[in-house]
Amino acid sequence: MNWIRRSLTKIKDEYKFYEKLTPPRVIMSDGETGAYKREYPTKVIVCLPVSSRVIEGWARVILDMKDANLEDGDILVTTFTDPSLTPLFVSVKGLVTDVGRMITPKACCLSAVVGVENAAKLIKDGLKIRINGA
Repeated sequence: MNWIRRSLTKIKDEYKFYEKLTPPRVIMSDGETGAYKREYPTKVIVCLPVSSRVIEGWARVILDMKDANLEDGDILVTTFTDPSLTPLFVSVKGLVTDVGRMITPKACCLSAVVGVENAAKLIKDGLKIRINGA
């Protein structure tokens, strides 16, 4: 049984290590990573657009489904989407994620931006934000 405890401890330690890592902003098909190479105004948060619409709404930072408290027209801000968040897409009008790609499921149906570095940390819950997918 000691080997099980050691294995669980190792898994927990590895999880803590990997949880702190930040994925690169861009990963090319050949495995190369990149960064944004343009200068942007100070209040602009750089992202990858998913839709070309511009919307405004109240940011709702949701990291766990059990904490979801959304109203119609809110903008969902999260680290990534997964099937557990699907019920939330009915009431939100926008989506902001830390990671994702231009063909992120559900994001194509909303006004959305992905690849926002530390979105769930930078954008405070209840803040009025504008998404510009262009």
